[in-house]
Parts: sequence; C-alpha cells; structure tokens
Amino acid sequence: MSFGDILSTVGSGFVWFMTRYVGAVLVFYFFSLFDDYAGFAARVLVAYMGLAFCSWYGVLVSIALRLAGGDHWQSAQYYTGRSYTYVMRFFADFMFVVEDPKNILGTTRPAILVGNHQTAIDVLMLGTMFPKYCSITAKRSLRSYPILGWFMGLSGAIFIDRTNRQDARAAMSSAANAIQKLRQSVFLFPEGTRSGAQEPILLPFKKGAFHLAVQAGAPVVPVVIANYSHLYSTSKFRFLPGRIPIKILDPIPTAGLTTEDVTALTERVQELMLKELVDLTERARAEPRFEVKSGVRTAVPVEASPSTDKAVSSGADASL
Repeated sequence: MSFGDILSTVGSGFVWFMTRYVGAVLVFYFFSLFDDYAGFAARVLVAYMGLAFCSWYGVLVSIALRLAGGDHWQSAQYYTGRSYTYVMRFFADFMFVVEDPKNILGTTRPAILVGNHQTAIDVLMLGTMFPKYCSITAKRSLRSYPILGWFMGLSGAIFIDRTNRQDARAAMSSAANAIQKLRQSVFLFPEGTRSGAQEPILLPFKKGAFHLAVQAGAPVVPVVIANYSHLYSTSKFRFLPGRIPIKILDPIPTAGLTTEDVTALTERVQELMLKELVDLTERARAEPRFEVKSGVRTAVPVEASPSTDKAVSSGADASL
C-alpha cells in the first residue's frame, strides 16, 4: 500500500468517525429539549471533542511561539485556553465569567495563583481565567498522553511525580527558579485533587503552592470558583447551560516570609477562599443557603444539622 493510499484510508476513517460523532451530538441535543440526560450526553461529547481539537491547536501554537523566540512561548496556554472557551460557549452555552475589577491578572506578574478544584471541567475554568505568561503544574503521567501531553510539555507545564517526594521538591525548586528568572506565573490547585463537592467546601490544602510562593518571593493570588454542581455534576448526569463566576482576590505578598510562615499563610488563604466561595456560590445559585461554621474552613447548608452535615474540614496537610 502506498503512502497516498494510507493517507486516503486515514482520511476516510476520520470523516466516517466525525460524521457519526457530530450526528450523535445533534441527536442528543434534539432530545435534550425533552430530557436533561440527553443534554448531559451532548455537552460531554462536545467537551471531549473540543478539548481534543484545542489540544491539537495548542501543539501548533506552542511550536509557532517557540519558533518566534523571546518569551512568547509562555503565553501558549493562554491562547489555547481561550480557544476552548469559544468552543464551549458556542456549542454548549456553558462558560465561566471572570470578576477581576482591579485587573489583578493583568498586572500581577509573576504570581502563584491558587484555586479550588471541583471537577474535570475546571480545564475550561483555566482556559477562561489564565493570564499571559502563566503555566500549570500537572501530574507526571499526563506527559505521556497523546496530544494533551504534547501540548503541556511544549507550553511549559511543570510535571510532578506525586509519588516521589524528592522529585516533587526538585520540581518546585525548578519552578521557583523559572518564576524568578522568566517572571512566569504558575497556577496550582492546593487541594491536590478534585473535590466533586455538591456544596461549597474545600478539601485540605497541601502546602506545596505556598512553599513555592515563599521560595520564589512571589505573591499568592487566590482564585475562587463558585460551586457549580447545580449546572455540572457527573454523579448526577447533569450538564446544563449556564454561567459560573470566578472571583480574583487581592494578592497576598510573601516578601520576607520564611518556611516557618508557610502554615499560617496556607490557613490564611484557605479562610479567605472559603468565605468568598460561600458568598460566590450563593450569588451563582441565587440562594442564600450557606454559612461558614466553626469560624474557619468549613461551609454547610444553613438548614443542615452540625451533626449530620457532610462538609469537609480543611486543615492543612503537612506534606508537599
């Protein structure tokens, strides 16, 4: 078989796949007029296919920006992320909306941005709020993922082996050096994993992000995303159109802080984020249902009993 025949076969297979994929999306969208489960299926298909196409776009953008020279490559994640927001806005009518009246994202560089992590759809949240000259940290296994892993590697993502404490510390040290040298911001999820929470809660914060901030001498910028389980929840097969607010809080300086200050810094940021998370979620749902209990780091429905609520307290984890 000649190379031309191979290309023809691959092209035909791709067209066959895409025709049926798009057809399935259209069918599900039609039935979503009568059933929310069909809407869930349609938007999930759009989200996965959109992520695949935007990852390919990201690979090309990363290569182009690398070839352009200078520090342009540091904005590859910004441009790629924005492309995904357009896909989801147009085809799923689902989007995050950034509230940053002081233009903190545009004026604070470098910085350590930290945000609450709820579900896999947070990749769209990142695409919406990511400033230029910013990268993410990710678990090392993602490096081997086709397309997505290639894009992350080319765009400057920092991969960390979470099972290897020494590797994690080395990666953080390397990130601190890059932050100082390149003036590149970094985004981290201090919870370390998705909460999957149905209510506005925070999982225990790990201290790695705050050690990094102190080591780099960069301010911490809290990024708070309203709990959006009323719009998106895989456990309930729910994926509805809507708008989710993201609030950018004032930067917290770390100049002059040492390792001994990391615990207090972690707790301070967590308390600020929880309070804003509760307020933002109430506004997003137009329901004044939540309050902060026991002073700090726990939120429960107002009507819930303290003995039966399922809120997760968030004492800081001593590990990286």
